[in-house]
This record gives sequence, C-alpha cells and structure tokens, in this order.
Amino acid sequence: MRPEIVKINSKAPEASLVTYAAEKIRAGEVLGIPTDTYYGLAVDPFNLHAVDRVYEIKTRSRHKPLSLLIESVDQAADVAWPVPEIFYLLARRFWPGPLTIIVKADPKLPLKVTANTGNVALRVPAAEVPLAIIRSAGLPITATSANLHGELECATAMEVRDQLGDRLSIIVDGGPSPGVMPSTIVDLTTEGTWRLLRQGAIPEEQIIELLGQE
Repeated sequence: MRPEIVKINSKAPEASLVTYAAEKIRAGEVLGIPTDTYYGLAVDPFNLHAVDRVYEIKTRSRHKPLSLLIESVDQAADVAWPVPEIFYLLARRFWPGPLTIIVKADPKLPLKVTANTGNVALRVPAAEVPLAIIRSAGLPITATSANLHGELECATAMEVRDQLGDRLSIIVDGGPSPGVMPSTIVDLTTEGTWRLLRQGAIPEEQIIELLGQE
C-alpha cells in the first residue's frame, strides 16, 4: 500500500495539516517529515511501539539511540537531566539550527530511545514544519533520518517514498529539504567538557570560539 502524501507549505504550514500530522504522531504512527537538514522519521518518543517501528522501518541496530527534535531550549527539561550550563551556551547561540547536542537523558525517557546509553541527542530545527508539528503534538519527536540503514539520506518526500515504500503510511511533503550537510554533533555527557562527534553544518571553529577551549 502506497503511503499517503500530505503536501504542506514549508514556510507557512497550514494549521489543519499540522494538526492532522500531530494527531497521527500522538496516535502512535510513524511519519516521514521534512526538517532543516534531511527528511526524518517522526514518532512520539514515549510510545514504545512507535519507537520499535522506527527501528524496524530503518532496519537500524537497537544499539543506536534515536535523536529528538524539540521546539525550544526550555523543552529540553522534559527529556534531559541534569542539563549542564554549557548546553545553554550552545543552544542559545546555535538553535534553531543544525547543531545536535548530546546530554544525559531524564530517567523518564524510555530506554529504547536512548538505546540504554542514558544519553539523549537534542536539536531545535530551523524549519517551520517540524516546529509546528512539535508544538501541536505537545511533545518532542524523533529525528532520525528517513532512510534505510546504510543508504543515502532523503532530501524530498518522493525520495522517502521510493526508499521506504509501504513501510510508512504517511509522508508530509514540505518540498525539498536543504540536505546539504547533516547537523554537527557535540557530546556534553562528560561533566565540564565537550567533544565533537561529527563535523557538520556548523564548523568546529565556531564552537571553539564560543566555548573558548580546544
């Protein structure tokens, strides 16, 4: 069965379509949605069945945690604890934007999301569609890329459909995602320091300049 394609305005997402997508996520469905990097798979991270489906759809190892999109710095408190001061420095400077920050997960976040690592990767996207869906759903959403494990990331809804086919029931089509580079990943799980795990859209030099350390 072919997935339903929901075309949405990427700059001014229609409220009725945003509500529709948010309701599907709250009902436990897996959606392909555009972000400010590539298309991602969005589910309610507190719904264990939905989280399981993401791993099945991607054929992804259960040992790899799922990153989350949040709507604001404040929402980090819903899924992360404790949150170090360095987190707020990075978040205020680079969010919304392509910086993923790994911090300690709040114990209430399901272990399936963190892959038993005790850590969670967070990002506020610089794109209207995912932000609107997160606000409407009233919860963070998963942000793992909408592709099969080991395959190329998808920059359009049609690429998601071609790669994942009937594994998804709904794809939100917000037009092409920038898809130039993935997000930069910074690890803050070791107290008082940071590590660059992946060089991406935000250069390491900008992070060093902000934090004042090599």
